[in-house]
Amino acid sequence: MSQPLPVRTPGDSGRQHTVPEPPAGPSPALRARAESGWERFFRRGASDREESER
Repeated sequence: MSQPLPVRTPGDSGRQHTVPEPPAGPSPALRARAESGWERFFRRGASDREESER
């Protein structure tokens, strides 16, 4: 207990933090599913409009 504690100096720890890369985006399969969903959505909207005009 007679030894003094080492003096700590604030500063760079030597570690380097890197920013993670963003994800690449949706896969082609997911894009195709989404596209078909929008097509159905627009078709359904068009058919609903035609029925309401009758």
